[in-house]
Amino acid sequence: MGEDKMLVLSGNEVEELLAHREAEVLEAVRQAYVTHSRGESSLPQSIFLRFPEDDLNRIIALPAFLGGGFGTAGMKWIASFPANTKHGMARASAVLILNSCETGRPEAILESSLISAKRTAASAALAASELHRGPVPETVGLIGTGVINLEVARFLLAVMPGLRRFLLFDLDRERAGRFGDRLRAIHAGVEVGIASDVTEVLRTCPLTSFATTAIRPHLADLSMCPPGATLLHVSLRDLTPEAILACDNVVDDVEHVLRAQTSVHLAEQLSGSRDFVRCTLADVLQGQALPRRDETSICVFSPVGLGILDLAVGKLALDRGRASGVGTAIAPFFPTDESF
Repeated sequence: MGEDKMLVLSGNEVEELLAHREAEVLEAVRQAYVTHSRGESSLPQSIFLRFPEDDLNRIIALPAFLGGGFGTAGMKWIASFPANTKHGMARASAVLILNSCETGRPEAILESSLISAKRTAASAALAASELHRGPVPETVGLIGTGVINLEVARFLLAVMPGLRRFLLFDLDRERAGRFGDRLRAIHAGVEVGIASDVTEVLRTCPLTSFATTAIRPHLADLSMCPPGATLLHVSLRDLTPEAILACDNVVDDVEHVLRAQTSVHLAEQLSGSRDFVRCTLADVLQGQALPRRDETSICVFSPVGLGILDLAVGKLALDRGRASGVGTAIAPFFPTDESF
């Protein structure tokens, strides 16, 4: 593609390019974590755009550079407006811009809500495969029944082929029912139950994923969890700081997750220390830390969601799009007279 062209990939095209590519997405996420841990990346803090007198809606900018075998830079611009779901729209919408590391010019614009969901889910599933010990759980809990946990289920089924049952909870029971119908339609043979409350999920499931729109911690008591349970705290603000401090904590990046009033950030403020964070997922992936502190503690994985993961999965979609001729090329995209 010439330097005066821009490739645009729509959401439907991205979905087509990444369909049934769970193994490739998981490997891209794994390699992105390892590359980042080796210092072969640049990752400024995310920028949160918030609105006066509105603590629910936000738009976030995630700039990043990812080296190693990726060699790409760019930025995700993602909006989260939870009330959209009441109007038949997705909560999140996003675009991803990928830039050439040779010229700095943007090379592609990708609709990125699905990329964001898949990289988030792949990160959670990768953590589950590394941190959760013992046999494949009989039942996995999903708290929050939106796009993120639908993808989490997809990727957990990829890393745990023996998984057969999910137990759901959502404040909107009808939404949970629709989610269950879709989950069964996508994955034949999967059983789905709907819990009456969060406690039922935690009591029943040794592995649970939180993907809610909670903006303040609301869950303080984890005593009902089975010994050795694993919690994928994807939404970052469900567990109280006291609950966090009582657990074995693994994160994706200490500097990035301990901010913006996440549960682990509040735990740092409460304890006055970061010592409660045992390691990062990359430490475990590279054998530099044990998967768990011990066999009975509750292990909590809190991933802030790093921009490098969007680059890794976005580049996978872009490379496949170029190879298969998918996407719309806009040319010329840049001004034709650049002599000045």
